[in-house]
Amino acid sequence: MKKTLLVLSFSVIAFAVFAGGIVHNTNQSASFIRMPARNASLGLDAVYYNPAALVKLNDGFHFSLNNQFITQKRTITTTFPNLNRDEFEGKVVAPVFPSLYAAYKTGRMAFSLGFNPIGGGGSALFEDGLPSFEMQVAGIPAALTNGKIPTTKYSFDTEFEGKSVFYGIQGGFAYAINDVLSVSLGLRYVMFNNSYNGYLKDIMINPTFPALGYNGDMVSAPKFFTDLSGYLKEASMNLAAFGGALQPVIDGGGGTVPVTSGAMAGIPQQQVDLLVATITGLGGDPSTMNIAQAQGFLIGASAGYEAQSQQMAGNARNTANKEVDADQTGWGIVPIVGVNLKLSRLNVGLRYEHKASVKVVNSTKIDDVGMFPDKAKVPSDMPSLVAAGASFDVTQKLNVSAALHYYFDKGAEYGKMLDNKYVKNDAVMDNNFWEAGFGIEYAVSDKFLVSAGYLRTQTGVKEIYQTDLSHSLSTNSIAAGFRYAITSNIGLNFGVMNTFYEEASREFPAALPYPAYTETYNRTTLTGAIGIDISF
Repeated sequence: MKKTLLVLSFSVIAFAVFAGGIVHNTNQSASFIRMPARNASLGLDAVYYNPAALVKLNDGFHFSLNNQFITQKRTITTTFPNLNRDEFEGKVVAPVFPSLYAAYKTGRMAFSLGFNPIGGGGSALFEDGLPSFEMQVAGIPAALTNGKIPTTKYSFDTEFEGKSVFYGIQGGFAYAINDVLSVSLGLRYVMFNNSYNGYLKDIMINPTFPALGYNGDMVSAPKFFTDLSGYLKEASMNLAAFGGALQPVIDGGGGTVPVTSGAMAGIPQQQVDLLVATITGLGGDPSTMNIAQAQGFLIGASAGYEAQSQQMAGNARNTANKEVDADQTGWGIVPIVGVNLKLSRLNVGLRYEHKASVKVVNSTKIDDVGMFPDKAKVPSDMPSLVAAGASFDVTQKLNVSAALHYYFDKGAEYGKMLDNKYVKNDAVMDNNFWEAGFGIEYAVSDKFLVSAGYLRTQTGVKEIYQTDLSHSLSTNSIAAGFRYAITSNIGLNFGVMNTFYEEASREFPAALPYPAYTETYNRTTLTGAIGIDISF
């Protein structure tokens, strides 16, 4: 028995699961869900997408209330051998995903407020755990079998749920320099909130070890390892005592007498027979040893059993029930600048958001795995981004739009760890993340407008970035919906977006105690949204 079980661990999970970058959400209105190219918006969601264009609104007050219902399924498959399952599924649900905007336009000026989940916004539940959880349990039978304790099965109970939401509150001011050019300045206050709750408990195995009464039935792993530790401890003490009993013979000059002739040195024959049997049972050759050498062999074997006893005691602790209940909180400030150009039927919007350097702080109630030290600070930056969009009125009824977001991920730090230390993103990314959207709107009548669009996101992470809890995938999304003018001052938006993820894999090389294996990651997401715009 030379393998020590690893400490069962939970890792930090990433929840930027919707449209946007690795940590940003850009699905911030029902209008976006029905047509995902809003960076040149002249509507009320311009508070977020194109704040410099708010000066194009009519004078007065304007409000936009939006909510999205988002569901996602995460699927992780693994080739790691001897697991009870090779596919693990997690579900993310965000039934409430609000975006609230207000603006007041007067003359050349516009003032605005906005509130939205700028990052995260969902909870991921893995009812059967993850490969990284089960791998550490799956190795127990092989380790025990290699240690001459036949074991073929294991079982356990596990669940992990992570929640993450970064709420943003922003204020802005826009000014029309002339009929073509307008500019804006704003600030967003971001509140970071993460929570992690999970457990791994009731680990069971089926060892066969008659000396302790274990006959291949499923039993508690911690109890078995505790019993085995005691058994080995007793064996260590017995061997040490046996070796100590030879000291008087050695002191009397009998240390050079061969073990098989121990009676000549005054050792009772029964004890000589026991000494020969003990050395043989431990894998030694008593015919090549004298009494002094036999004593050293026994004392060395005693030390070995003591080490194994401590190892099994550690295994008992490591297979005991583990639980995590931890929260993380922090905040950051994001300056925002914008420019809008209105050129006849063409409108162009530009926006730049500065980086927010953030460290969230752990608030830990239970941490049996040592992953969330209370009061520790964890990097959780929001990178700078540039957003550009264009909207063109082909006819009075038909409009086409395009939009681009580019996230400067490599200059930020997301809390990724390599060699047990946090690293900058450029260590785990080749390229920055970007997304591009295209959309079309057609006014069927004065009251009814239909729309559709396509959104492409492209991740730039290296293979080493990907884990079962935190991975980034490229996507293709299709969207459709409508806008209905209930009155001249009240409009209803409805949209649906289906997101298809591009599967990615990571090859894990062999690293004791684990063999080489492959993990594959995939997801699907469906979003529905409704919003109401009110002006007066």
